[in-house]
This record gives sequence, structure tokens and C-alpha cells, in this order.
Amino acid sequence: MADNLSDALAALNRGDVIVFPTETLYGLGADALNFTAVEKVFQLKGRDPHNPFPVLVSDRAMLDSLVTEIPPLAEKLMAYFWPGPLTLVLPARADIPRPLVNATGGIGVRISGQPIATEIVRILGRPLTATSANPSGQAGARTVAQAIAYFSGKIDIFVNGGELTSLTGSTVAEVTANKLKIIRAGDIAKRELEKVTGKGVVVT
Repeated sequence: MADNLSDALAALNRGDVIVFPTETLYGLGADALNFTAVEKVFQLKGRDPHNPFPVLVSDRAMLDSLVTEIPPLAEKLMAYFWPGPLTLVLPARADIPRPLVNATGGIGVRISGQPIATEIVRILGRPLTATSANPSGQAGARTVAQAIAYFSGKIDIFVNGGELTSLTGSTVAEVTANKLKIIRAGDIAKRELEKVTGKGVVVT
């Protein structure tokens, strides 16, 4: 695995895209601050450029480099669910590549509960794109073999993390001052979020 990780990091530093395991599904990883690399991910996935995808960070300092503020509600959710499959949409800084920013100016971020993913981000020293490793409209890859079937000949580096168990991917939710809007249902259910936020705060 060490050789594979060094190969993966070299590819990321070149601006290439890799496939790697997250705590949910296999992801398409690229240096999220490299605009050209981000564009490659959109092209590989065949995704609408107006439909941004989330990024992984390794720690609070990296998160602070991407967002302008972290509302108290987000702090509570991060303390409870991170590392883990909750992607929080927070206000993005002005210098973030625009394809990663949604129409309301937010960027989706999380710390992964998958040790390989977090190690890659930590050593890279920059956030990593984390959209699922499948063409848009196809099922998410839960094994490296599935990812290879999708992207053989288009991606050179596949980091094997075994068979993953998620069926839905991460829950994506946008945080405002006092509300949490679920953008995409995923591994963390609304009722689990409400244990932290209280009733009436989570909206769909």
C-alpha cells in the first residue's frame, strides 16, 4: 500500500486524478486547489459543472483555509459526526475554484473516517476532491474492480481499500445560522442529525 500511496501522491501533485477509498464509496481524487485537475474530474464523471462536488480536508486548519466562517451549528455537528460521512456545506472563501462552489457560495467539506483517505489528504497538504468514482447516473463503485471497469484507460492510479459498505454515500447538508438543509440524503439519517441539532432545525 505504501508504494501505491506514493504513486497516488505523485499523481496528485502532477495534477492527475486518482481513485481512492472513502468511508462511503470509492472517490475520484484530485488536488481541489488545482483548477485544471478539478476540471478533469468533471470531465471523467460527465457531471454538470454547475453541480459541485465535495472535498476532504485533514484537519481544522485546512478547513479554515477553505471557508469564511463555521457557524455554531456546524461546530456541534463536526464535533459529533467527524470524521465520518457528513458533508457540510459552508461559506467558501473567494479564492476557491468556482466549480467547487454552489449557487449560494458554499463548498461541501468533511473529514473522512477512512484512514487511507485522510492520510492522502494529510500528506498532500491540500484538500482532495471526493465525488464518487462513477460516471454520472451510474452506481457508485464499492470495489476497485468496479472503479476500474468505469475508468480503465482514463485513470492510472487506483488505491485499494477493500470492499466498501455504503449504499448511498455521505449525507450532504448546508448550514445556515440556525438551520441545516439536507441537500442529499446519505449514510447519516435525518433522525441522527436531530439528536445533535434538536427538533425543527433539520429541513429537507
